[in-house]
Amino acid sequence: MARPRKKPMRPPPRAAARTTLSEAERRLLALAQTLGAAADDPDVLSAALRILTSQYSAAAALPRAMCGAWLGSRKDKTAALALAWAREQVRLSLRDVLERAPARGALAMDADTLAWLLLAACEALAYEPDSAVADRVRVLFEITGAAAPAVPSSAPA
Repeated sequence: MARPRKKPMRPPPRAAARTTLSEAERRLLALAQTLGAAADDPDVLSAALRILTSQYSAAAALPRAMCGAWLGSRKDKTAALALAWAREQVRLSLRDVLERAPARGALAMDADTLAWLLLAACEALAYEPDSAVADRVRVLFEITGAAAPAVPSSAPA
C-alpha cells in the first residue's frame, strides 16, 4: 500500500521588520548621545551623573517609557533585544565618560563594571521614595568622587 504524500512544510511567515523605535528606545538613545556630548564639560563625571539622575527620577518620562516597553516586550523577542540594545548604548556612553574622567572615588573597579553599577543605581531612583532620592543621589556622587550638585535634579526631561 502506498503512503499518502505529505504536504511540504512551509516555514512560518516572517514578522514584519520593525521600522520605528519605541518611546523608550528613542529616549535611551538620546540619553546616550547626551552623555557622549557631556565630554566637553570640565567635570565630565559630575555632568554625566547630573544628566542620569535627572533622566531616571520618578518625575521624568524615561522610567515610565522603560516600564511600558519592558512589559510590552515580554512576548516579543525583537522588541526585547531592541530595548536591551538601546539601554546598552547608555551604559557604553557612561563607560566612555568614566574612562575620560580622572580616577577617584571609593570604588576601585574597571569602567565597564562601574558603568553597569551606576546605571542600575540610577534606574532604581524612580522606585525610591521621594524622601530618599536626594540621599541616594548624594551617595552616587560620593562613591564616584564626582563633585555633587548643589541640589539634586529631579526635573523631568
